[in-house]
Amino acid sequence: MKKVAIIQARTGSTRLPGKVLKDLGGRPVLQWAVDRARLIPGIDTVAVATSDASADDAIKDWCDSYGVACHRGSEDDVLSRYVVAAQAEQADVVMRITADCPFVDPQVSGAVLTRMLRADADYAANNLPASWPDGLDCEVMKATALYAADQDATRKLDREHVTPFIKHNRERFRVVTIGCLIPGLSKERWTIDDPEDLEFISAIVSRLPKEGEPTWMDVLAVLDAEPDLRKINSGLTRNEGLAKSVKAEPIPEKRVYDRSNNFLPTAESRIPLAAQTFSKSRIQLPQGQAPLFLTHGEGGRVWDVDGNEYVDLIAGLLAVLLGYNDPDVNEAVEEQLREGISFSLASKLESEVAERLCNTIPCAEKVRYGKNGSDANTGLVRIARHVTGRDHIIGCGYHGWQDWYIGGTPRNAGIPKAVRELIHLAPYNDIDAMHKMFKDYKDDVACVIMEPMNAVWPREGYLEEVKELAHKNGALLIFDEVITGFRFANGGAQEFFGVTPDLASFGKGMANGMPISAALGRGDLMKEMEEIFFSSTFGGEALSLAAAAAVMDKMQREPVVETIFKRGTAMQEGAHAAIAEFGLSDLISLNGHPSWLILTVNDHPTARKEAIKTRFLREIIRSGVLLAAAHDISYAHSEADVVQVVAGYREACRVTAEELNSGKLEERLDVPVIEPVFKVR
Repeated sequence: MKKVAIIQARTGSTRLPGKVLKDLGGRPVLQWAVDRARLIPGIDTVAVATSDASADDAIKDWCDSYGVACHRGSEDDVLSRYVVAAQAEQADVVMRITADCPFVDPQVSGAVLTRMLRADADYAANNLPASWPDGLDCEVMKATALYAADQDATRKLDREHVTPFIKHNRERFRVVTIGCLIPGLSKERWTIDDPEDLEFISAIVSRLPKEGEPTWMDVLAVLDAEPDLRKINSGLTRNEGLAKSVKAEPIPEKRVYDRSNNFLPTAESRIPLAAQTFSKSRIQLPQGQAPLFLTHGEGGRVWDVDGNEYVDLIAGLLAVLLGYNDPDVNEAVEEQLREGISFSLASKLESEVAERLCNTIPCAEKVRYGKNGSDANTGLVRIARHVTGRDHIIGCGYHGWQDWYIGGTPRNAGIPKAVRELIHLAPYNDIDAMHKMFKDYKDDVACVIMEPMNAVWPREGYLEEVKELAHKNGALLIFDEVITGFRFANGGAQEFFGVTPDLASFGKGMANGMPISAALGRGDLMKEMEEIFFSSTFGGEALSLAAAAAVMDKMQREPVVETIFKRGTAMQEGAHAAIAEFGLSDLISLNGHPSWLILTVNDHPTARKEAIKTRFLREIIRSGVLLAAAHDISYAHSEADVVQVVAGYREACRVTAEELNSGKLEERLDVPVIEPVFKVR
């Protein structure tokens, strides 16, 4: 088995022309990569892959003079260039290294190679997700996987960046990763793309030991000794080239969902609707024209079993607050995993997370944990009924699947009539309706439980009026902040609006996708949990608590809420411009807070709103935007994601407008109309 390290190199960088041949401590940047690649354990041969452009003759000349094989191919189709090099070297295994990474580490790269071989994988990397410094990136793949990608990859992005087709088609290729054991290094930038990078790397090289090849730990030691060096290139971001390619990627004429559609009968044979929630099932997407099963996520994007890539605006039903594979959360979970998951007694972590919650959320004095929002809301309603001695509940919004709430919705199958009669759902912003409910059920209302905001903003004074009305009638006020918590402000909507409830529930984004919720509030009320039965084997499960701690810590030190608001606003403005451009402003809109914008569709004289929404979703999903009911924004959504979402809106609006103008939108619809599970907002 021949294992070949192929170094990708060219002179045509737009940000730093000729970077790979620039001097770095007395030798060209490319020589650093070659010298270090030759030290990688298990590698048999090192070769350079450059383009056949005349500007890259200099790279060929240097390779010839230095005694390293050089293979040339397409300047833009780097994937085919790698195939040319791999075939010329008769490689069985290919390691991909880029020449602009002079500190590529032999031992780290060797570990990636060993990982792939021992797992008998098709592909291995150390940047899925990013946990090592940028500049230590290494990818290893079987030559057969490389050749398969060359044969089947059609996107410009896949061909320019070599490996996306392999690493994101996880139903075809077995992918394994190797992470960094030292936390917090993913933000380090040790690569050369800009003049600032070269200045930074040169400063490090001048401080490294003069004898032998330095290790990545030597580099880290320099930076730890002189941390101000990091300021030289601190304004640059990781993977700028990939982001540029993403922006330029055209909308495909069609997407293939063969694997999704073929697997559906198998999944449905064992799982009702083939999903654990209605919102994730086939009935909420254009059937046959949308993905049904996802394999993985990264940042603000996800990939389906057919290898299709999407900007994800569902975000795990709002649970993925920071983005998929957030390095800080991953590191916290991995560290806790080595200590244990569920213990025989309570852990200190439960109290430590509770302390963070109480220091952040205005109403929080005591905390208990559940695994989802339904758990937390049910526990709080039970407190309200216990301390007031009353049975009736006024709800406003969506509060979970438990009997006490869902009995008041059309999805009430299996709920006793007596239970259904105890819940009364009030329209948002309608204080008169709430007054009437208190009048109708005088002295019987235990609490008002409400989403402090959903599709529309509260009218001035509304939340204050609800609180006053509840307290005047001897009822408690509960804010269901399962969604708004950690999105509107670090302390939730109650901090954002300045209205403090008696009790509140938090969940979803609390742990970036790990299963946890919190029931919290006034100490005297929460103390009743000592008597009320609210008990769960997994309530103190440590991985989710570790993730929650990491989320809250990150929110304290980084502009999470501000960034989410900014990205959501940009998407909303761009989407509304597209909607207006095609004359659909009376039919389609995005409403609510920028972090959680609800897609609203109205009827047209020639088509029902449900049919219009179905057609719209069909097209925007084809554009590479995974959208169902709302824009659920994460911290990881990038400017490139905003560009793609807006482009998707333009395409979906164009097609929808054409269909409406024909008067035959419903007639031409080639998928079942999406019907809501039930309307709550």
